[in-house]
Amino acid sequence: MTMTALGEPCVLLKLGEIVLKGKNREQFEVRLRANIKYALSGFEIDLRQRHGVIALFLPDGTGVEVAEAVAKRVSEVPGIVLVHLAWRVAKDPSVVTKAALELVRETPEVARKASFAVRSRRRDKRFPMTSAELDRHVGSEINDTYGLPVSLKNPELTVSIEVDRDEVFVYVDNRPGQGGLPVGTSGRGLALLSGGIDSPVAAYRMMRRGLRVDFLHFSGIPFTTTESIYKAYALVRRLDAFQGRSRLWVVPFGKAQQSIRTSGSDRLAMIAQRRLMLKTAEEVAHRHKATALITGDSLGQVSSQTMANIAAQDSATDLPILRPLIGLDKMEVIAEARRIGTLAISELPDEDCCTILASRQPELAAKIEDLKLIEKRLDAEELAVQLADSIQAYKLEA
Repeated sequence: MTMTALGEPCVLLKLGEIVLKGKNREQFEVRLRANIKYALSGFEIDLRQRHGVIALFLPDGTGVEVAEAVAKRVSEVPGIVLVHLAWRVAKDPSVVTKAALELVRETPEVARKASFAVRSRRRDKRFPMTSAELDRHVGSEINDTYGLPVSLKNPELTVSIEVDRDEVFVYVDNRPGQGGLPVGTSGRGLALLSGGIDSPVAAYRMMRRGLRVDFLHFSGIPFTTTESIYKAYALVRRLDAFQGRSRLWVVPFGKAQQSIRTSGSDRLAMIAQRRLMLKTAEEVAHRHKATALITGDSLGQVSSQTMANIAAQDSATDLPILRPLIGLDKMEVIAEARRIGTLAISELPDEDCCTILASRQPELAAKIEDLKLIEKRLDAEELAVQLADSIQAYKLEA
C-alpha cells in the first residue's frame, strides 16, 4: 500500500479480558502498556489509549513496512485480542471514502468480486454523519467503483471505520492477538522445560494467564551431550517473544540420575527422578521469588502421568504445580506448539535426560511410602539443594 497522500499508517490494538475487570482494571492496563513498550523498544512509537483501544502512532513519513513490523511484533503480546494495521486520516467524509476505496483496491477480494460490508463506529458524535449513514455512503461508493456485492451478514471483506476524537481510522486488516492477560499481572512461576513439545506450550499458556515465567532445564550432562541445552535455549528465545526478560537456568543432572539408578529403585526410577526435579525446582523457585511450578503433564499421556503417579509427584513439594495441558490430547498440544512457533524446535533431535532412567516396566501406581524410602537413601532434600547450587544461568542474546 502506498496511500501516504491520504493519511499515515498506524496500529490499533483491541483489548479483551481486561475490559471485564472492575476497580483493578487500571493496573492491568498499566502493565499491558509497559509490556507493549518493551516489546516495541526498537521502534519509535507514540502510544495512546482511548475507550479500551490502544493506538500506536508512528512518526510522520513512516512507511507501511515499518507499521507492518510493529503490528507483527505487538501481536505476540498477551492481553491483546485483535491487531489492526490501519490508516489515520482526516475527519472529513470525502477523505474517509477515498481511503476506504484505496484500501479495498489493494485487496485480493477485488479481483474475485468478493462480498463486502462496511462497519463504522462513531465515538465522536460531532462527526457530521452517523455510523449508519457512513456505512451506506462508503459502501455505495465501493459498490459503484468495484462492483462488489454487499453482504451484511457474512461478508468476505470488512471495511472498518472508527471515528475518534482527533482522527478517523480506516482498515481492512484484522489479525488475531494472543488474548489472555498481560504478563506480570498474576505473579511469577518456574517452568520445568524439557526439549519436548509439551512443556513449552504449558509455559506459554501460563504466560497468557498473566504469569511471568522463568525456565529450568535438567540436562543429563556429563552422560549426555549439550544438544538438549541448545534446544532449551532456542525454545526460551522463541517463548521470550511473548513476555520479554526471560531467564533460563540449567541443572547438570546426570550424576543425580546415576545415584537414582544405583538406589535399587528400578520401576520407581522415573517417578523418583520427577520428584527430585520438583524438589530442586522448588529450591530454585524460592531463591528467585517464584510462587508456582509449571509442567507439561497431560493425564494418561505417558506412564508417569497416571493419576496415582501425579499424586505421588505432587507430594514432593509444597508449591502449587500448574498443569495447563492436563486435559489436552497430543494432537491439540502439537497444534498449539505449531501456532506459537515452538514445534519445529522441539522436533530437533537431542538426548533427553529422562531416557536415561526409562524402565521396561514402568510403575503406573507409585506409592509415596516407597518413594520416600528411596529419597531417604539418596538424602534427596540435601541433594536438591546441591543441584540448585549447581545451576548455570544462560543469558538470552538481544
